[in-house]
Formats: sequence, structure tokens, C-alpha cells
Amino acid sequence: MDGMFDFAKTWQLITALPSVQTALIAAAVLGLVAGILGPLIVMRRMSFAVHGTSELAFTGAAGALLIGVGVEYGALAGAVAAALLLGILGTRDADRDSVIGVILSFGLGMGVLLLSFYKGRSANKFGILTGQIITVDSTNLTALVISAAAVLLVLACVYRPLLFASVDRNVAVARGVPVKTLTVVFALLVGVSTALSVQIVGSLLVVALMVTPAAAAARVTASPLRATVLSVVFAEVAALGGIILSLAPGKPVSAFVTAISFLIYLVCRVIAWARDRRTGVRSSPADTVETAPVPVG
Repeated sequence: MDGMFDFAKTWQLITALPSVQTALIAAAVLGLVAGILGPLIVMRRMSFAVHGTSELAFTGAAGALLIGVGVEYGALAGAVAAALLLGILGTRDADRDSVIGVILSFGLGMGVLLLSFYKGRSANKFGILTGQIITVDSTNLTALVISAAAVLLVLACVYRPLLFASVDRNVAVARGVPVKTLTVVFALLVGVSTALSVQIVGSLLVVALMVTPAAAAARVTASPLRATVLSVVFAEVAALGGIILSLAPGKPVSAFVTAISFLIYLVCRVIAWARDRRTGVRSSPADTVETAPVPVG
């Protein structure tokens, strides 16, 4: 614990090691993607789906580790497969939780099995679960930035009808919005983003980056725009702050990312509680989203 807050050493590591600088850039990119997608995930009640997707990303990463290819590619393949399954099999609200539970348990079981065959360094196994952000090099960073840009570009193209379908699915269907197609597309975007986040927080703790900042933002504002801005800020603080705080003690980044995310969430809960007590109105994030007519044509 003595070197936990050695900021002089932290600054020295940041300025002297290109790998740390690359990790910070990667964290900033992932914080942006997670922060933008997060409010939609919360609004569509897909937090559990993110966890299920991360478990199949874990399976893909374990398989990639076993055959000797980059774990990020295996995680991406696993997450995309999970997203497709969730998007196709979980279109009905009544089926969604059970489908996620099936995929989650299958992914976790297969991942554990694949890791049992791996005879290499145990640190590599541990890294899949808790993140390996410091191992991101310039090549990985380029692939990450391209993937993140692709996610944001696709999201920009479908954002308005997707927001409409997220706020009121039945009205969106009546207005001719292709809700089922959007569900699959959004599931794929979440899958790719989840795979990208595995390198920072690991497959077991992806929710801390993909969901917690957005859940915190939803507690203090009902505006989708303000919630997105706050979610990005919270995700960036958690991702970048987690890396910075982990440098001096040399501990897993995920522990600090999750701790910062949880602290932000608690603060937002207190702010919401104080506001509701002052106004005498108890609000729920899922029920207080400001809605407005969304052109879909």
C-alpha cells in the first residue's frame, strides 16, 4: 500500500514509457465509445446482455490464446457471435433474459475449458479476465481506433430511429421503424465495443465501463443528450483514472476502473436522492427519459 499514491512515480512512468501513453490513448478511445453507447444500453435494459456478450468474448479470447493468435481477435469474434445470437434469439422481451442466461453460462463454461488446455503463462489467462491494457501496442491501437470509428459511424447513421425505438418500441413499430433490424445492428455494435473493452477491464468486468457510467448519468438527468455527455465524461474518468492510479502500485487496471465507476455511481445516486427529496418526486432512470418526436424518414 506504500506506493499506491506515488504520483511522482506515476508521472515518470507516463512520460517515460510509450506503452503507457499508448494505453492512455486506447483507454480514451474506449471511454468515448462506451460512454456514447452506454445510455442506449441502459435505456434498452441491455446491461445483462453486455455481461452475456463479455462471457462469449472471454470464450473467443481463450480460444485465440490456445491457438496462438491475438486474443483481441478472438474476443471480437466471440463478442460478435454473442451479439448475433442475442439480436436474433432475444428479440422478444419475454425471451431475452433466458437467452442471455443460456449464452452467458455456455460462454463461461467453454472459456474455462479452453483455458484448461493452455499451458503457457498463467498471467495470460489472468489477463483475459482482468484486462491487459499495458500490452496494447501501436498496431493494436490502430486496429482499436479503426474499430471504434466504425462503431461510432454506424451508430451515427442509425441513432435517431434507434433512440426512437428505445424510448417507445410500440410507437416506433407503428411508425414503420425497422425495430428488429435495429435490435440486431445495435447488438453487433455492443458486441464489438464489448470486445474492445475486454483489454482494459477484462471479460468479467466489462459492465464497469459499458454500463456503470451510463447508469450513473441516468440518475442525474432525464435528457438523452445530457446523459450521453455525462456518460462519456464518467467513462473517460474511470478508464483514464484507472490506468493512472494502477501505474505506481503495478496492480490490475480493472480494480481501479471498477472502483472509480462505482464511486461515480454512488455520488450520482446521492445527488438524485437529494434532488428527489427536495422536489418530493421519486424518479426512475428508465421512466424519466425526455421524449420528443423523432423523424425517421
